Amino acid sequence: MRIIMKYKNQITALSFILILTGILAGNAGMEAARNTALITATVIASIPIGMKAFQSLRMKAFSIELLVIIAVVGALYIQEYMESSVVTFLFLFGAYLEARTLEKTRSSLKNLLDMAPQEAWVVRDGESMLVSVDDIEEGETLLIRSGGKVAVDGTILSGEASFNEAAITGESVPVTKGIGEKLFSGSLLDHGYVEMIAEKVGEDTTFSKIIELVEEAQEAKSKAARFLDKFAQIYTPGVVILSVVVYLITQNLHIAITFLVVACPGALVIGAPVSNVAGIGNGAKNGVLVKGGEVMDRLSKVDTLVFDKTGTLTKGKPEVSGIRTFHGMGEDELLELTASVESASEHHLGQTIVKEAVKRNIEIHGDLENLLVEKGRGISAKLQEKNIISGNRKLMSQHDIVIDTDVEEEALRGEKQGNTVVFAAVDGVISGLFLIRDQIREDAYSSLKELRASGIRQIIMLTGDNRHTAELVARELELDAYHAELLPKDKLDFVEKLKKEGKVVLMAGDGINDAPAIATADIGLAMGDGGTDVALETADLVLLGDNFRQLTHAYSLAKATVRNMKQNIWFAVGVVALLLAGVLSGRIHLAEGMFIHEASVILVILNAMRLVKYRRKNLVADSAKNMENLMDINVSS
Repeated sequence: MRIIMKYKNQITALSFILILTGILAGNAGMEAARNTALITATVIASIPIGMKAFQSLRMKAFSIELLVIIAVVGALYIQEYMESSVVTFLFLFGAYLEARTLEKTRSSLKNLLDMAPQEAWVVRDGESMLVSVDDIEEGETLLIRSGGKVAVDGTILSGEASFNEAAITGESVPVTKGIGEKLFSGSLLDHGYVEMIAEKVGEDTTFSKIIELVEEAQEAKSKAARFLDKFAQIYTPGVVILSVVVYLITQNLHIAITFLVVACPGALVIGAPVSNVAGIGNGAKNGVLVKGGEVMDRLSKVDTLVFDKTGTLTKGKPEVSGIRTFHGMGEDELLELTASVESASEHHLGQTIVKEAVKRNIEIHGDLENLLVEKGRGISAKLQEKNIISGNRKLMSQHDIVIDTDVEEEALRGEKQGNTVVFAAVDGVISGLFLIRDQIREDAYSSLKELRASGIRQIIMLTGDNRHTAELVARELELDAYHAELLPKDKLDFVEKLKKEGKVVLMAGDGINDAPAIATADIGLAMGDGGTDVALETADLVLLGDNFRQLTHAYSLAKATVRNMKQNIWFAVGVVALLLAGVLSGRIHLAEGMFIHEASVILVILNAMRLVKYRRKNLVADSAKNMENLMDINVSS
């Protein structure tokens, strides 16, 4: 079986040569030689077709190949050797063209595989050596020079360089990274030199997971594809029965056999899967991971967008804009205690405080006791015999910590200026406030306008942040609604409420605190630069680049893919209907019908291939002007 399939292309070529030989022999009046060549061509070409038909029958499936074999046997029986040989050749040749064109639709995945690094320079026993990527272990130091590829995920230990992360994010513009910043496997160092420590190796790297997800997505089927698979199982035996009915009515075996061949639903069966493969491949090339045809179908129907604020509508790179202290607490002392406790938290606000301490060269202690993370509220621990609590108002209230009037006034003042406020309490008394500000993404306003123009009816923001900051962001981005000071459970309940109202909901978040809501939504979206396992695993849709426009591309791509799929299905149905009408009226014969049938398969694939180079249209012509207006708005006003 494998040997036959291995030489399938050679069998196709030999069949073609034998058909030409038969034609030439017939023209020379050598009827016996003609028939011998054509019968030989038929038998040779029928071997791989028959093997696939037999394999399908063993699995209790009725395949297209079975219809062809039945038709070929009938053609041989009525001594239509030219038609039997041409039918088998066209079927094999069509399969060859189909494989070649399908290979092109998978080009984005092939490009990803080609980008995968194979070797890396590693420091071992004080010396640098070139080793296979598979041999790299966690904790090892890697050296990356200009033109080199990042082999694993990790953090820069020394140096600064410009990296092209197109393989990960879809963005071709290089980014400059230095000490402490994350690197992802598959990135290319354009200029500079860095040393990094390996943190994720082998199949755990972001790049490996991207390839795995794209492979799985391209194999996953949409509703349309699954329906067509079931349809083919009913359709194939149905066609056999109808061809028998045609024979009984017409008493013409040639017409019945031709009916059998042209009714093969080849273009119909392949129409949906090839569109999905091409669409998903386009997404991967542009930094958008769509996890299967089913997700693509649901995404095209989304009418309501729900966003978390930080890291989605905002850049997700907040900075400490101010520190306020009370009761004689020093600023550096407060930062040392709070940063030490927040170092145990994964929350972006906590990590912002830690970064501020590192920037000021303030020591961070790791000997924490009674550590407790309160999801959606904050964190508490004991350090140097002091009980430290860092979080929002709800956490302070939960621990019966009184917020004095002067503290509350200072917090409100900071919030009205667009800051998120983190309260820090030491031994039951609020000792300070951390004012943290995050900037709205430059492309958020124009992108949301485009999404509305594409069919989104409602855009809502859900955030755990204070209502003043939430109101500023919602007003600037012209959102339909916002809800502030929410816990993860509140976001989950809100998404469920929208779904019960009949909305098709996309929930976008950071993939960690918002994981329950992301999992509940019709489409869960994780935005960011692909650094979290939770984002890759929980969400249906992952935007790998730090670029809001990838969402507009993903949404318009989903609509284009579903539209393309429907075009293929209707075209295939139309061709089969016309062919059957032509056969029954006596205008289309076996070889002609097979040629048109195979041509329709190729046209369906070529139509789907247009998705490989799909680019969304900018539906908001004045987006640049809108962006200028947004930049003129002062957050503190």
